[in-house]
Amino acid sequence: MLDLPHRRLNLLTREWVLVSPHRAGRPWLGQVEKVRAESLPPYDPTCYLCPDNERAGGVRNPAYETTFVFDNDFAAILPDTVTRASRQGDKVSEVTVSPVHLVTPSELFKAEPTRGLCRVICFSPRHDLTLPELSLPQVEAVILTWADQTRDLGERDFVHYVQVFENKGEIMGASNPHPHSQVWASSHVPNEPAKELAAQSDYLRDRGTCLLCDYLVEETKNGERIVAANDHFTALVPFWAVWPFELLLIANDHVPSLPSLSPAQITSLADLLRRVTARYDNLFEISFPYSMGFHQAPTDAGPHGREAWHLHAHFYPPLLRSATIKKFMVGYEMLAMPQRDITAETAAERLRGVSERHYRASS
Repeated sequence: MLDLPHRRLNLLTREWVLVSPHRAGRPWLGQVEKVRAESLPPYDPTCYLCPDNERAGGVRNPAYETTFVFDNDFAAILPDTVTRASRQGDKVSEVTVSPVHLVTPSELFKAEPTRGLCRVICFSPRHDLTLPELSLPQVEAVILTWADQTRDLGERDFVHYVQVFENKGEIMGASNPHPHSQVWASSHVPNEPAKELAAQSDYLRDRGTCLLCDYLVEETKNGERIVAANDHFTALVPFWAVWPFELLLIANDHVPSLPSLSPAQITSLADLLRRVTARYDNLFEISFPYSMGFHQAPTDAGPHGREAWHLHAHFYPPLLRSATIKKFMVGYEMLAMPQRDITAETAAERLRGVSERHYRASS
């Protein structure tokens, strides 16, 4: 069956993906991406994320030596009232901005105001080092910062969800090559976590057990989709993967959020992040692009929601066959359902087959 067209159910979203393994060898005459030479300097005087450089509105970064966090100068979500710096020529002034309260004429046009905060987290002062190239303590510092930001933002009474994510590479919309991530805290629970909360809560109510705990047990029995693992975390290509080399990182222990992690679990997560991102880079010997994010319990999920929620991270990389050919979500995918050619099992086998020693370090 796995060599023939079939569909697979995503247990977390309760949506289907079409799998068409027989199409994996089809000729490609479509878009071919350009691969830029990787020659970033350790420090870029024109980069607005590097230490001691100027950002928008004339704000200057400190000479930071570890992770660096600041409120996003171009935040997608705003608190009720914020004061922001505005620059006109050489003059810097403060401007007060308030979210618009929308009024619509009919229930057919539903809109509502939303509040939140957006922050940027630089991994390190180095302009040229991505996660697999940082040391284990440096990646631990990044995770601790993610946990601290989740805790800090989640304690605000209007925040219901905190989303930690990283867009890596121009192809994934990263506006600056300096390695960094973002954290958006919102007064609403976004679509994807909301679907996952419903699925996990229903599973706990119906079965009395955790969905991802049970799923990880079943994946471990066979192991064909597991890429890497350690004492506290497992990385695998999910059975229902949509993107060609998609990964799901699952906590081996039942924890709801990043702030819930113990020091040992943080070390294990740092280790696994370095290992799987090195495998990504080694697959096509480029700095592998992706969107990655942690899904954790909503800050006001309540006892049942926190009991149901199992901390995990998604990696969604766009590359399909090589560094120059990417997966497009178009046509049938946009109008009907996601579709993939390479099976999850084949993707996991290929990722297991590459080294965890980063190719730059090997050269």
